[in-house]
Amino acid sequence: MVFRDLPFVERVRTLHAEGFGVEIWSWWTKDLDALAATGARFTSMSGYVDGELVDPDGADRLLASAERSIAASRVLGSPVLNLHGTGLDDRGLPVRPVETVTGDMWLAAERTLRRVADLGARHDVVFVLENLNLAVDHPGVPFARAADTRALVRAVDSPHLRMNLDLYHAQIGEGNLVELVRESAPWLGEVQVADVPGRCEPGTGEVHHPALARVLAEVGYTGTIAMEAYAAGDDHAALTAFREAFTR
Repeated sequence: MVFRDLPFVERVRTLHAEGFGVEIWSWWTKDLDALAATGARFTSMSGYVDGELVDPDGADRLLASAERSIAASRVLGSPVLNLHGTGLDDRGLPVRPVETVTGDMWLAAERTLRRVADLGARHDVVFVLENLNLAVDHPGVPFARAADTRALVRAVDSPHLRMNLDLYHAQIGEGNLVELVRESAPWLGEVQVADVPGRCEPGTGEVHHPALARVLAEVGYTGTIAMEAYAAGDDHAALTAFREAFTR
């Protein structure tokens, strides 16, 4: 999402040279060997290609593509593998929107995620379930709120299934971010940030990221904090702002 004027591999090289880890979305569109050759540290990538949590056929497709994602992740050093409540198209919209999430859907999602966690345990990888927002970016996605993803991760209760707590999405959909971090701390596998509105770097909107940095330190979180954000202006300045917001 930064250095978008550069070819993809050059973006990765630039981020690595700046001292940052790298995250990617659709790994199947990338030259993984070329990315690995950059020497960059990869921290997250898409954990599935298609499928969904609630439909039996969709669950089988999700598990099959998760196995493919595990194999692909080995090329990049086994970063965490990211999941959503359902498959997303190239605009971030759900392939099959859900108006109302029923009790049966909750139970089906839990069963599917138990299978995902078992797959992660067999291959010693970690899947993370990301919350999204319905109001701006991802209308119609089931299990979108951080409270939803936490409930599912907590129900499965496996070290191979954690939360990807996206604080940009949570600010739009839920707010009360400090308490959200505290409540979610035992199940965190990754944290993502961007400011609101605009989805740009810290300091461009309403979120006070240094306060979030303090509470993450207070709860003992030592995992990845990722800037899943666009640069409001200069890319290097955006990275500096991100680093400063989360450096204590």
